[in-house]
Amino acid sequence: GGDHTITYPILQAVAEKHGPVGLVHVDAHTDTGDRALGEKIYHGTPFRRCVEEGLLDCSRVVQIGIRGSCYDPDPYKYCRDQGFRVVLAEECWGKSLVPLMGEVRKQMGDKPMYISFDIDGLDPAYAPGTGTPEIAGLTPAQALEIIRGCKGLNIVGCDLVEVAPMYDVSGNTALLGANLLFEMLCVLPGVKTM
Repeated sequence: GGDHTITYPILQAVAEKHGPVGLVHVDAHTDTGDRALGEKIYHGTPFRRCVEEGLLDCSRVVQIGIRGSCYDPDPYKYCRDQGFRVVLAEECWGKSLVPLMGEVRKQMGDKPMYISFDIDGLDPAYAPGTGTPEIAGLTPAQALEIIRGCKGLNIVGCDLVEVAPMYDVSGNTALLGANLLFEMLCVLPGVKTM
């Protein structure tokens, strides 16, 4: 629940304890805008604020599922200029993400990292209950591959955001969100699963 603004203060606290962390960020949007309606803090700016404050190890930031309408001819330039790896949704269509997560695991190494999962990273056919749905997103199976692909990493925190149940009368978005959070709990260090 909550919008993606909540990740910003969480990462402030995490970085206070662990220093700059790596990030696996699943989302339709990069959330690296500078302002909206004159405000510097809103759900489209948290990762720019995190970069500015040195909360992220930018060489270990991976954004997966990025897509949607843009107002700029090079909408991901800021992210790439920071050293982020941007994996567009179209690079994920029709295939397993297990190989991608093998690369991500190497990139993260054994240093502290955080998982931030915006439910709109998934296609709205599976998760319509969100404020900014974008077509042609990831599947629930790919979401599981991403989360399960983080098992064994030095995960120091995680979140799942942007679930808006009132936009989904079926309840499927909330069910999917709850299951993905459960999966995140299962990959935390020291958690034993069968």
